[in-house]
Amino acid sequence: MLWLAGFDLRITVLAIPPILPLIHRDLGLSEAGVAALTGLPVLMLASAATLGSMLIARFDARRAIIFGVALIGVSSMLRGIGPSIPMLFAMTFLMGAGIAITQPALPSLVYHWMPGRVGLATAIYTNGLLMGEVIGAALTTLVVVPMVGGWRGGLVLWGIIPLATAIMLWRITPALGRRAVGDRPGWFPDFRDPVTWRLGLTQAGTSIAYFGANAFIPDYLHALHASHQIAPALGWLNAGQIPASLAVGLFPALFVGRPRAVQAGALGTLLGLAMFFTPWPWCRMAGAALIGFASSIAFVVNWVFPPLLAKTPDDIHRMTAGMFTIGYGLAFVMPLLGGIAWDRTGIPAISLMPVAIGAILLLLGPAGLVIPKRDLSEAAVTAEGG
Repeated sequence: MLWLAGFDLRITVLAIPPILPLIHRDLGLSEAGVAALTGLPVLMLASAATLGSMLIARFDARRAIIFGVALIGVSSMLRGIGPSIPMLFAMTFLMGAGIAITQPALPSLVYHWMPGRVGLATAIYTNGLLMGEVIGAALTTLVVVPMVGGWRGGLVLWGIIPLATAIMLWRITPALGRRAVGDRPGWFPDFRDPVTWRLGLTQAGTSIAYFGANAFIPDYLHALHASHQIAPALGWLNAGQIPASLAVGLFPALFVGRPRAVQAGALGTLLGLAMFFTPWPWCRMAGAALIGFASSIAFVVNWVFPPLLAKTPDDIHRMTAGMFTIGYGLAFVMPLLGGIAWDRTGIPAISLMPVAIGAILLLLGPAGLVIPKRDLSEAAVTAEGG
């Protein structure tokens, strides 16, 4: 169930980049409009993360996930109704809200379901999340769109999976139990906490690098008259993430609670971007894969931090919500600026500037972050236990 919940967080989002040229053609979106469409879910991840924290405190993490995943499914299916820009953007808005509600609940649910193996459990749902990105990017244009006869039907088809997941979560997983009103935890993030800001900047770096690459690789390659490389480039970008989650899950002692693992991911992201700008197709594919792998190492490691750093279990969702508010807020702005810069200059390479900025944030965000020794020892015990 953790894996499926993670899968649902990205399958409907990453179905959009492969079909952007089709949407661009049918609806007449500008490059800034394309950036807004791909960035809208990211904006909602920032603005509605606190709403997710409030729902967790009011009900519990399990109920919040069921509601959020169901909203993802319904809104994703409705995106494909009619050749309408307002409907596409409105339902993308609601889909982003569903994702924003679900994401802060996952680290809290990990603590309730697998408190002794936080690193492993985080790797499980982030692996599902990354697999959703890979499958959405690789199969949407190659399989789903031809099968259903258009990009609108493809969006409807992908929305069925979150709805089925919500039903299974409701029927299969055990209830966490309600609390008395006076015992309910706080829900508003503590934005005075420097740790929240460090994690937020790190989250921003991973999201800016990844979403920026997904948003503009298709049109960048199209501008270079290399449209045949779009599907494999997105496939390699997303496939490169899978080894990252497996590595963290299999060897948590090497990654869990290690800020330097995040900074290593920053260097790998910069190297991958440099490789992608070369004129050789094989080097572009390798660069895309390296961007996906390196940014995902940082991404998975950063999601493990809230259960390790929160003072109490009831603070996990508050810290996570604050991390997402900061991180995804910045992640919305930077790709949008990249699209505007391309519109103004006409230089395609400028649109990928956010990937480099994201890597810089990955270098700076975790600097000075201190993990309590007791948590690192628990991670080592987790590793010894498999």
